Amino acid sequence: MHVVITGANRGIGAGMAAAFAARGDDVTGTSRRGGDLAKLDVTDPAQHEAFAASLGDRAVDLLVCNAGVYLDKGHTLESGYDAALWAETFAANVTGVFLTIRALLPALERSAQPRIAIISSQMASQNDAPGGSYIYRASKAAALNLGRNLATDLRPRGIAVGIYHPGWVRTDMGGGSASIDVEESVSGLIARFDELAMPTTGAFLNWDGRPHVF
Repeated sequence: MHVVITGANRGIGAGMAAAFAARGDDVTGTSRRGGDLAKLDVTDPAQHEAFAASLGDRAVDLLVCNAGVYLDKGHTLESGYDAALWAETFAANVTGVFLTIRALLPALERSAQPRIAIISSQMASQNDAPGGSYIYRASKAAALNLGRNLATDLRPRGIAVGIYHPGWVRTDMGGGSASIDVEESVSGLIARFDELAMPTTGAFLNWDGRPHVF
């Protein structure tokens, strides 16, 4: 299986790349800076074109849209949430997901069982709204909405789409007090990706398989 993972240079993305490779899957990881990974700034349309071209005629069996930013952590309503942060966050967390999927559609359609996994967050939920982190929450809600609608439009093409909350994970983004480690999150997510198929397309699930409330 050929797996493409955006944002595979650290945290959950790096953990997923290592776990897929360890079980024998062919992994193409990307990062904004490149280095040992394929270079892909998900906010740059030209880089999407170049990355898709670099794959040649290879099929992509699973695309994991993992790259994202959380730039408004700890901001206050009175003095935070600058307009530039809204634009930067949505460019990465929403537009970046769309551009990645669109660029790799031909490669996905070359697969016998193409799947797309979008990493969203429990912070996308409108029912669980404790306040704060307005930019990040709004961006992840938009990514959830994007995934749900893509699931509808890609169904006739046989491409299944799942949206996932990875858990509150001890990473640079999640912080040291988070409830689970990268290995536990990754193990659960990969199990969910393996289960993803057309009957479950459009589902919003926790890393451990529980349906998430919208």
